[in-house]
Amino acid sequence: MQTPAIHINEVSFSFKASKTGTASLREWIQRGGKGVFQHKKVLDQVSLTIPKGCCYGILGKNGSGKSTLLRIISGIIIPDEGTVQVNGKIAPILSLGAGLEPELTGYDNIRLLCILMGLHPREIPDAIQVIIDFCELSDEKLRMQVKRYSTGMMARLSFSIAIALHPDILIIDEVLSVGDIGFQEKCYKRILQIKNSGSTIVFVSHSLVDVQHICDKASVLEKGKIIYDGDVKESCDIYTRQFTT
Repeated sequence: MQTPAIHINEVSFSFKASKTGTASLREWIQRGGKGVFQHKKVLDQVSLTIPKGCCYGILGKNGSGKSTLLRIISGIIIPDEGTVQVNGKIAPILSLGAGLEPELTGYDNIRLLCILMGLHPREIPDAIQVIIDFCELSDEKLRMQVKRYSTGMMARLSFSIAIALHPDILIIDEVLSVGDIGFQEKCYKRILQIKNSGSTIVFVSHSLVDVQHICDKASVLEKGKIIYDGDVKESCDIYTRQFTT
């Protein structure tokens, strides 16, 4: 039996939320640490197995736990319960500009992230050129600090760094709607190339057209629980019914 790319077993996660929405540290101290915060469960006993080479979609309303699940898979968040096994190098695109250092230039961010992604020093020059070519930002813009970038420029750079390389697992969280139409289409084509090369993709999107076009399987999250896992079209139908019932 082939080892899966990702195996999630009964994962749960909660965070502390103010009961009133305005609790302060002073109030917490005054009450002796009691009665101010409550635990809000974001994920509840989630189990998933994603095969290697699969493009897997995750659907659900805002607040259903999709982004939290991706952050747990990426190792950014540690679950309260359960286990996550990831087999391969991950390239996550979790939010606009994620992983970019605003005080550094575009060039410096590219070099830094190539190093952090584990590229051998001999591989870095070629990787840098691939990223520069893909993002289509001018030399002048790449010499600018990232904090001076427009939303579109930041999208181009962050997408290009993750997509232009060859990750074992690519994680995308509802960010491909940013940027101009031409660059979006370029990203989609690259995603399909990555998929066809045998990499695993985990794709969160509210665009059912994109999910059905890209994904092999999909699941639906509702209030932190997986309510369906399987066929892409059926997942999309269930997701649509969430807004009509």
